[in-house]
Amino acid sequence: MLIGDVARRSGVSARMLRHYESLGLVRPTGRTGSGYREYSGEDIRRIFHIESLRSLGLSLREVGRALDDPGFTPSALVDDLVRRTLARIAAETELLTRLRRIGAAEPADWEDVLHVVALLQALASDSAGQRQRAALSSVDGVPVPVDALVEAALHETDPNVAGALRWALAQSGDSAVAPLAEGLRSPKAEVRERAVRAIAEIPTDEATTRLRDALTDSDVAVRRSAALALGSRRVPDAIPTLVDMVVEEANDVDAADALGTLAGDPAVAEQIATRIADRLTHGAVGPPARRRLAQALADIPGATASRVLADLSRDEDRAVALTATYVLTLRDAR
Repeated sequence: MLIGDVARRSGVSARMLRHYESLGLVRPTGRTGSGYREYSGEDIRRIFHIESLRSLGLSLREVGRALDDPGFTPSALVDDLVRRTLARIAAETELLTRLRRIGAAEPADWEDVLHVVALLQALASDSAGQRQRAALSSVDGVPVPVDALVEAALHETDPNVAGALRWALAQSGDSAVAPLAEGLRSPKAEVRERAVRAIAEIPTDEATTRLRDALTDSDVAVRRSAALALGSRRVPDAIPTLVDMVVEEANDVDAADALGTLAGDPAVAEQIATRIADRLTHGAVGPPARRRLAQALADIPGATASRVLADLSRDEDRAVALTATYVLTLRDAR
């Protein structure tokens, strides 16, 4: 079969067949009387073998080894091809994400495109200062797409940069809540906590709903962050976690402040005092924790809170009794 016929039947161009011949990959076994290359059936099978191996990503050099080296084993090369393919997919996926983010910014001209690219690069910089400046400037001019800010916020470890990113996301309002909520499903507790802290900066009903969901998180730090945010929003669901925080001396001052904010509603104040009474009655609460609970009750109005303080004023621990007595004195003075 002549080279033109082989090219038509195999889909490999005559030019590529000549290239294969120059590399020694496949040589036509015969020549016509006029000197034209003539390929046998075996030659054509080898051409198809070459194309099959090339389709796996092998270089022509690797194809030659695979076909001609009797000691060549495919396992190591296949493993290497898998690694190379995964790296290529990762690079292409990163490029696709970047292009989608640029498109989401709806740039008006190439100047805007360059601005978005520069901000995206700055968000991924090794310099905390550059990342912070990018976050703060993201709301000026052409904004950085929300999902880029979310990704940065969920993985940022520098507290100053993280604060700037949360501020930038808060400017986006509810449009940032859904992508941040994806972070609440992360297997990493630290990512879920960052998501909670970012959602806490967004003062919307949707954000409050997501924070309520976080109260049932498996990680205690995530639950506590959600409770503090919900307490400032006057959401009573946070009461059990906030009381536990006071008992366990975990951000207990902030937790007590949040309880005081919630207690602005008399009915909620009764819930708080009842919860504290239950902890004192049914939990193993040591003297330091009882003293902290007495201090927390200072901002909780109502008869139940007064009764609990009166009981604590007779506590066997002198420091607890003195603290409760002092708090009762302050309440009477009001």
